[in-house]
Amino acid sequence: MASPAVISQPRSSSKTESYVDNKRKEDIRQANILAARAVADAVRTSLGPKGMDKMISTANGEVIITNDGATILNKMEVLQPAAKMLVELSKSQDSAAGDGTTTVVVIAGALLKQCHILLSHGVHPTVISDSLHKAAIRAVDVLTAMAVPVELTDRDSLVKSASTSLNSKVVSQYSTLLAPLAVDAVLSVVDPAKPEVVDLRDIRIVKKLGGTVDDTETVKGLVFDKKASHAAGGPTRMENAKIAVIQFQISPPKTDIEQSIVVSDYTQMDRILKEERNYILGMIKKIKATGCNVLLIQKSILRDAVTDLSLHYLAKAKILVIKDVERDEIEFITKTLNCLPIANIEHFRAEKLGYADLVEEVSLGDGKIVKITGIQNMGRTTTVLVRGSNQLVLDEAERSLHDALCVVRCLVSKRFLIAGGGAPEIELSRQLGAWAKVLQGMEGYCVKSFAEALEVVPYTLAENAGLNPIAIVTELRNRHAQGEINTGINVRKGQITNILEENVVQPLLVSTSAITLATECVRMILKIDDIVTVR
Repeated sequence: MASPAVISQPRSSSKTESYVDNKRKEDIRQANILAARAVADAVRTSLGPKGMDKMISTANGEVIITNDGATILNKMEVLQPAAKMLVELSKSQDSAAGDGTTTVVVIAGALLKQCHILLSHGVHPTVISDSLHKAAIRAVDVLTAMAVPVELTDRDSLVKSASTSLNSKVVSQYSTLLAPLAVDAVLSVVDPAKPEVVDLRDIRIVKKLGGTVDDTETVKGLVFDKKASHAAGGPTRMENAKIAVIQFQISPPKTDIEQSIVVSDYTQMDRILKEERNYILGMIKKIKATGCNVLLIQKSILRDAVTDLSLHYLAKAKILVIKDVERDEIEFITKTLNCLPIANIEHFRAEKLGYADLVEEVSLGDGKIVKITGIQNMGRTTTVLVRGSNQLVLDEAERSLHDALCVVRCLVSKRFLIAGGGAPEIELSRQLGAWAKVLQGMEGYCVKSFAEALEVVPYTLAENAGLNPIAIVTELRNRHAQGEINTGINVRKGQITNILEENVVQPLLVSTSAITLATECVRMILKIDDIVTVR
């Protein structure tokens, strides 16, 4: 390795060559690396099943308790541009794999630490960047070689990987309930025509306060976190329901612009009221004529979607009404009910309705929900009703469930499993270290640092579990050198065991995307040598 003295000689100042001050560039790069590492260190303690949770207090007084890396970074107000890249990094891992959002930031932080050391030794950033790229490609090959193929029919393996994802969350004690629930939810929405694609928008998570997480259930059908309209004693239970989803308003029309109509005598007032009544009655007769007996009414901004008068007539016509359905739920509802949304009363026809065996209002906790079950020709969707004793637990349960669903989705799109517990990282570190000895020059030196950086994952796992990290990582290296590639840290027992036998598994996609995304982000930070602020 060239000594730093040789590198930092001032250039001979001939007429063609002027002395360029490189100090500022190095300072900026150093500032970027330090800022990004500070962000990585902030989430490092929440890695793994024994990781700590973070309590986030937002400006408006809202409190969030979580240990999901993406959520923590998302809520952090990061101002430094390079540190923002790490926040984006965890977001992209969240959208690519859904899990491993903390891991990816921790790996990026460790890589930056090694890059900082290499830079201070005078290695050129481009050399480091290219070596990182090569090492990342090699790492993905090593991981793929370690992976175990899995079939979708093998439900146990899917449940194991989902519960591994849940074990590091606040709701880990409920992983035996939530993991199978996540697997069944994903498998029920997989389309046989396109078996590789799972759209998580087909799984709707409805949160309802009250009860405990144990009461969480999947509902074959639809759940609305609202009560049916009780005005004028309308029905709250309907068998053999014919359901219409409407996007128009059942209320008297308004003038287009803000106009005031002055009415001087009573006969005219009576006429207006009479017209209103006839208008609404006309609409309801058309609705009733198709045999419809359940109405889902979309929220309206321009004017009231329903008035007291229309609710009264709907109750008289024995039609169950659920009002204020959010606009973004319409697509999910129509897909589930296999019906079409109706935008105008003139288009109200029987073939646009959905059919279900039962629509009923159920008391739940301190509120009520409406359940639609026994839907005919139901679309490939499913609803998960999450319960919790307080809002914090409820939100965290939803985030954890989302991660578990993402893990199962990864397995559906790329059907390989890999051991967890720091095993793949140590194996990568060992194999890349061996490969670095074969490479020549600076490249080998950079790959060796890259290999050392990967040990941060098992090191942090051990540290967060209160074990002796140095002893554990040394022992792990020893075991892997003897060829036991699936040996990892068993955090519950506090010792080193074969992780595959302990059922600690994760999808291959989570590990590969973590490595590729982290190296990509680090290479980006290395290449930046100046920050230009534009006012």
